[in-house]
Amino acid sequence: MLCPYCRENDDRVVNSRTSVNGAAVKRRRECLVCRRRYTTYERIEETALRVVKKDGSRENFSRSKLLEGLNLACHKRPVSAELLEKTADEIEQELNKGYEHEVPSSAVGELVMQRLRELDQVAFIRFASVYREFKDVSDFLEEADMILEEGGRRNNK
Repeated sequence: MLCPYCRENDDRVVNSRTSVNGAAVKRRRECLVCRRRYTTYERIEETALRVVKKDGSRENFSRSKLLEGLNLACHKRPVSAELLEKTADEIEQELNKGYEHEVPSSAVGELVMQRLRELDQVAFIRFASVYREFKDVSDFLEEADMILEEGGRRNNK
């Protein structure tokens, strides 16, 4: 580590501790040449997850875009902003756990639909209608029938 004062590369770590949220290690260093002390932070280098779109193009994963989609699906539904934030966090964590560099947009869409199905059935249908590109009312009815069947199976258990 280069000393910020004398630019020499000869130091020792005097103190080391994790930062407040545990995402970094704070190190207090002493330059062995000029004897001045300075602080450094060590963090995990995160590579941005890229989403591979249907047309083969790629773009950086955007949590705000994910949250925007969840908000649109849940517009005027009884789903709190806090719950949508938590859902976005969980989806992002699952994507980061399951994919190292690139994730197909289909995987993102399926995760969103899975979570919306659990949160609010109307929001799920809204999202699915756009994501699955429903062509007509029969597509809506087919999806609604599947939800109703699942509800009946759950109640019979």
